Amino acid sequence: MDRTVIAYVIYLLVSVGLTIWVARTLSRNGRIFLADVLHGNEKLADAVNHLLVVGFYLVNLGFVALYLSGDETIADTRGIFEALSTKIGVVLLVLGVMHLGNVYVLNRIRRRGAMEREQVPPVPPQGWATPQAQA
Repeated sequence: MDRTVIAYVIYLLVSVGLTIWVARTLSRNGRIFLADVLHGNEKLADAVNHLLVVGFYLVNLGFVALYLSGDETIADTRGIFEALSTKIGVVLLVLGVMHLGNVYVLNRIRRRGAMEREQVPPVPPQGWATPQAQA
């Protein structure tokens, strides 16, 4: 088997595995944020969470597939490690950026929901107070 093909197979296995692991982690922990933002509406939180995970898979697996091809042929074992370190390193950086982007968006949504809850007074107004005269 050609060393380039071996590098491709290892790259795909590692990249797809990392993508699945990060997506599951985001799904499991992001659901808590979404449930809080959506005021405990579990069904809506699950639906939004699922849509976010599908988008995450599409973007990351699309990048992995596009980044698969290389122009050089790998001649020795050292070349396999060098090619894999570059390709997997870039995939890890993209996964990290996507992860931080998801956390940022979830946090913004959560913060906006908290601000909306603070704008509503906890007790409705009971009446009007008369202004005090200034001395």
